[in-house]
Amino acid sequence: MAGLLDIAVRLAVIVAAFLLLPLIVGQMEHKAMAHMQSRLGPMYAGGFHGWAQLIADGVKFVQKEDVIPAAADRRVFAIAPAVALVPYLVVMVVIPVGPGLAGVDLDAGLFFVLAVMGVGVLGVIMAGWASANKYSALGGIRAAAQLMSYELPLVLAASSVAMAAGTLSLQGIVEQWRWWWLPWQAIGAVVFFVAGLAELRRPPFDMPIAESELIMGPMTEYTGLRFALFMLAEYAGIVVLSALTTVLFLGGWHGPLLPGPVWTLIKVFALAFVVIWVRVSYPRLREDQLQRLAWIGLVPLALLQLALTGVIRVLVT
Repeated sequence: MAGLLDIAVRLAVIVAAFLLLPLIVGQMEHKAMAHMQSRLGPMYAGGFHGWAQLIADGVKFVQKEDVIPAAADRRVFAIAPAVALVPYLVVMVVIPVGPGLAGVDLDAGLFFVLAVMGVGVLGVIMAGWASANKYSALGGIRAAAQLMSYELPLVLAASSVAMAAGTLSLQGIVEQWRWWWLPWQAIGAVVFFVAGLAELRRPPFDMPIAESELIMGPMTEYTGLRFALFMLAEYAGIVVLSALTTVLFLGGWHGPLLPGPVWTLIKVFALAFVVIWVRVSYPRLREDQLQRLAWIGLVPLALLQLALTGVIRVLVT
């Protein structure tokens, strides 16, 4: 009975964090973009500093009519938002926020996380194909191209940390982490974070959406709560990417004075702010620039980091 209660509590905390943290990141994006780009609208909803903007967005989505195009594949169209969202909930089960504070500590946790994160992109591809819309289909094709291009540097960068720690367990990686890993794994950290942004289709890697070309890409035909689920999946992806970067490259819960989970959350929200800052500051890449960055830039850097890690591991051991 005690074991079942422990599992139930862990699952409840994970679901609560999954529902709350993306909303906090969404609210933070509203406010950061309002300050950086002088967007006055999000600063007024509800009065003080626009505190009710997120509530207003939620009410707007609930009130909108749920429309499915006549020519769409209704079943695939309906389940695509869930396929885009649920994998991030599954990933959060294995991400540790403190010593022993994780839903499940898998021996192959890193392998599991990278495999499940790739599934989320399939939801966008399904949405593009099922919408019976040429703009949506093009967005889905672009999303598939980004997945194939940026999955390789993402996996190579993560493999470097696993090699350094000698384990695939996320808990074990954080336990093995030392401060001097910051310069040692810096190249891998940058590659992992940039490749993660591309897989999330966040600006400047938002070619599958590209409003000036494809309206909203795979989400063009979606309205109401289904569209809101895609937006929630995007913010959940930001949380997961920031948490993984924290666990793999920034030492997770390691830090002075404050409790471990507090340090984890501080690092996660700091990285989430970087994601927002990059969106505001950099223009969208062209498709050829997107692919060139992956294959000519990130893949060689990830291989360099992997070789450097191997050399240092041999010399140290």
